[in-house]
Amino acid sequence: MVLSGGMVKEGYYFGLPPLALGAAALLLRWTVAGVILLCLAAFVFYFFRDPERVIPADAGAVVSPADGRVVVVTDEDNAGRPGKRISIFLAIWNVHVNRSPADGVITNLRYCPGKFSAAMRESASTDNEQNVITLATDSGEITFKQIAGLIARRVVCWKKSGDRVARGERIGLVRFGSRADLWLPRDSELLVKVGDHVKGGSSVVAYWPPRPKSAQPRAQKQVSSEENLSTAGKRT
Repeated sequence: MVLSGGMVKEGYYFGLPPLALGAAALLLRWTVAGVILLCLAAFVFYFFRDPERVIPADAGAVVSPADGRVVVVTDEDNAGRPGKRISIFLAIWNVHVNRSPADGVITNLRYCPGKFSAAMRESASTDNEQNVITLATDSGEITFKQIAGLIARRVVCWKKSGDRVARGERIGLVRFGSRADLWLPRDSELLVKVGDHVKGGSSVVAYWPPRPKSAQPRAQKQVSSEENLSTAGKRT
């Protein structure tokens, strides 16, 4: 969870111990050890930072679920449906808070245990430990993944199945280097390419407009009106 000051609470859990030990080491004049521990604490606080982001308001905009570099853009089927996958590699210096790519309801959240291979490998998308999140939006269903890497050994999702999320809303965290995958249906328009750098919650990676409202209710209303007129005519 995010605390005031732009850092997730895990930053305090991991950062305060080396900070305290470093301060104690300096008091004991163990200068080298103290400096190393203080540098470690500073890195941990930096790693768990969580800056605010400007969330795009454009209808149909799909934002990046994570900070990092796009390493894969490919056609890929998902449960028999043709679509496209974007894979984003998060280096250790990137912000590691993950965000929802669109407005919608989480219809399925599945944890999959797995390997801890380097997140840059293509096999990481299927073999590594991951959370698979299915999101029902006004446009249809999309899927995104939080994937652990060689250093990242914990995927954390702060949401549960049935939760409604907003575009760009914080949904979880992967600790210390990882990968994020985003699957979209074939009729979406991708706006990124391999090598692009993106920011979670603010970079628009695709455009997938909402489905138009069905004209069926209007047609039914028109038929009903015509039937009423016909009935009225017969009565007169």
